[in-house]
Amino acid sequence: MFAAALSTGFAAQASTISAKPDPKLVVVISIDQFSANLYAQHRPEFTGGLKTLSGGVVYPNGYQSHAFTETCPGHSTLLTGKHPNKTGISANDWYDVATGKTVYCLADPSATPADNPKGRAVSPANLVATTYGDWLKAVSPKSRVFGVSGKDRGAITMSGHRADGQFWYQAGFGFTTWVPTGQTAEERLKPVAAFNARLAADLKKHPYVWDYDKKLIGGSAKRCQALEADYETGGRKWRAALPIPVASDEAGQQRDLYASPYTDQVTLELAQTLRETYALGDGPQVDVLTVSLSATDFIGHRFGTRGPEMCDQIARLDDRLGAFLKSLDKVKGGVLVVLAADHGGADFVERLHDEGYDSERVIGKPWIASLNAQLRRDLELSWDPLIADGGIDQIYVVGPDRKAPLITDRARIAAAALALIQRDPAVAEAFDSNAILTMAPAPADAAIEELSVAERVRRSVYPGRVGDILVAFKPNRVPSTPGPTYVSTHGSPWDYDRRVPILFWWKGATPHERVLPLDTVDIAPTIAAVTGVKAPADIDGVCRPLVYGQPCG
Repeated sequence: MFAAALSTGFAAQASTISAKPDPKLVVVISIDQFSANLYAQHRPEFTGGLKTLSGGVVYPNGYQSHAFTETCPGHSTLLTGKHPNKTGISANDWYDVATGKTVYCLADPSATPADNPKGRAVSPANLVATTYGDWLKAVSPKSRVFGVSGKDRGAITMSGHRADGQFWYQAGFGFTTWVPTGQTAEERLKPVAAFNARLAADLKKHPYVWDYDKKLIGGSAKRCQALEADYETGGRKWRAALPIPVASDEAGQQRDLYASPYTDQVTLELAQTLRETYALGDGPQVDVLTVSLSATDFIGHRFGTRGPEMCDQIARLDDRLGAFLKSLDKVKGGVLVVLAADHGGADFVERLHDEGYDSERVIGKPWIASLNAQLRRDLELSWDPLIADGGIDQIYVVGPDRKAPLITDRARIAAAALALIQRDPAVAEAFDSNAILTMAPAPADAAIEELSVAERVRRSVYPGRVGDILVAFKPNRVPSTPGPTYVSTHGSPWDYDRRVPILFWWKGATPHERVLPLDTVDIAPTIAAVTGVKAPADIDGVCRPLVYGQPCG
């Protein structure tokens, strides 16, 4: 009787097995600062693209399993199959003690920005790992790989070293890219030149005003408007409400445009344009399109994650994603869509505090200044020995010239600083990076959610780029200085910053919820197996079968 019932149960389950994905186009979407909490909060309201993608294989408990949960390192894990300690991207910025200068994660002096020769020069050079697109092109040279984003670090780190185009939005210009030695800005911008011209003409004719979108299905305008309220952050009183007041100068107007749903709207429009222009997915080979949507991050930093601004952003994003996915119906081959995030994020401290949560800010400049003053007294130093230009979770020990100190000075300063930091009631744990670099990594089968703080930090550190002292502030002790356009942040080793949704969708997929955790480094080997591409042997991620009861790949 039991065996018969068990057999019947398996038969019923087998009848719902998905058609196996067989894509000619792989689309990987990252929503910047899209935490698992934000996904869960708004999931019942989805009516567009996020609802569609939630009808595939859903991992509501995905993880960026490293400690320093920022945009550049988080994006570097999505398609390399490696943690930041192997991608080389340990933070958005790091301090180079050899030169005494702060280095942006994608900085490359040999490259030139296409929109402004004097702008920030970037390229994939600092990414020491390869991406799925690189693996694909190595075995299928005719495959095309394009990356688009609101940020350079979203476009480049996902599409890799051999991409056919990497474009990101620059307010006041349109979509730009980087120019290697021997090429011109004109030829590098050719794929987006007509698109940029149309954007400029449209904005001139119809300036963008961010107000509630009353046309969206589901009545989001009324729901979001109900969240309006008054707040005070950093001594500034402001009202969380739409529309956003129009800035008085052009620089302010461009800043506001960038930090609005407009950035995601035009990023998705360009993604669709590139797909259609280059017939991605229409040929015999597999093509790749990576799309990093940045507006949720901009809005989270500026307005927090639970006000009317984020409510409207998520509703618009859902709607625009729906239109983008609809455009993929024209692809001649199969399409596999993957959605994830580079990191999560929490709401701003003052709103959480007013709701009864024990949340506090740690203000960076006075915090590091106090440490330096104490060390100068205790060690009888004539200089400030600590620098934290990239954030006070990674601190660098320097000599009088703000460069690498003597080995003996480094040792005694680091030891004294660690003792002070570990006594700080706002700090959970702090480490000397030398100890972290020499510790054994967590076992390959270690449970993601159970990693120790040290093990999370171990997955973040890359020699020569990571700080000398690594700090994990206690949960809800947020190193964030509020300003006129900044109220909240991310970057901690805690789950509100680490947990992200990971979704796999294709036509024919049977809705399937998997509650056990998935690491973002598992995404690339899973896609590789589906498309018959061999992943490098040294990756951290593992393939996960997308179809129930079938082997991976």
